Amino acid sequence: MKRKISCLILICFLILAGCSKEDEWIESISSSEAIEVETTTSSTVFVYVCGKVKSPGVYELPNGSRYADAIKAATDRLKEFADRVTIVRNNYCNIADVLDELGIVKVDGIILDLGVSSYQLDTAERGFTYNVDAPLDMRMDQRQQITAKDIVNTYSEFDLYRIIRDYGEDKFAKNIAKHIVARRTEKPIETTFELNDVIKAAIPMKCRINGGHPAKRTFQAIRIELNHELDVLESSIDTMIDRLNADGRLCIITFHSLEDRIVKVRFKNNENPCTCPPDFPVCVCGKKSKGKVITRKPILPSEEELSVNSRSKSAKLRVFERAGEA
Repeated sequence: MKRKISCLILICFLILAGCSKEDEWIESISSSEAIEVETTTSSTVFVYVCGKVKSPGVYELPNGSRYADAIKAATDRLKEFADRVTIVRNNYCNIADVLDELGIVKVDGIILDLGVSSYQLDTAERGFTYNVDAPLDMRMDQRQQITAKDIVNTYSEFDLYRIIRDYGEDKFAKNIAKHIVARRTEKPIETTFELNDVIKAAIPMKCRINGGHPAKRTFQAIRIELNHELDVLESSIDTMIDRLNADGRLCIITFHSLEDRIVKVRFKNNENPCTCPPDFPVCVCGKKSKGKVITRKPILPSEEELSVNSRSKSAKLRVFERAGEA
């Protein structure tokens, strides 16, 4: 490596922004010198926070809490670097505020691992997967009042068509929206399997045979709409680049073409922001390049990675490097 990485920003996308009681103790951690998570056979999880932190002590969370699980996993994985790690529960769109609160002006590296986590997919009651029957939820932030059920049962036929077309890129979007509206006039669509049945009925049998699970694209579309995933991504990239040190890098892993397209365009615009007509002999707009795109083509998972992590199949990594005088 050309130089020592002095600051690592690790962002765990547990939920979207806001504050609850669980946030209060998480936000009290300013330096994770010592964080231990102990699960018991009872219904509680005890978290011991000590060392150079604002509020050391013992904190109790319900067993199975997604925050406790994520913190325990992150703490175990980063145990070797405990004196250099700060775990923050927040949305990455608030990275500027988080850095300001931590007294960090700029960083050497930022990594975004987008999309739904394996933990969320494997927790059936979260409603993210079409493979298990569960309530239609799909909220990344469970404090949010609106759920996937609300979108499916209250959006107009046109709006359902729009999000399935734009966010799911499904060529049967219009027919799927039509079938959803027709079915919900009989009774509300409340579970993942009920939605599956509606989608299957809207797609011709011959197209269902070779096209993967018929509900995949619609579920993706509803999840993106509910959690504003693309809006958050597009509005955050420039801020992250601005907070990089000279030669610092922003690395983003995407899992579908909509995310990848946004990252590709934003990186390109930051590399060449000039808006002058191409026939102008010199730039007069005054917009300066912030750096360069390292990955002209995205980095894809290796065969070895795919053999141990099949969910990485659609992953694409793109990297942007800040200019030398950030």
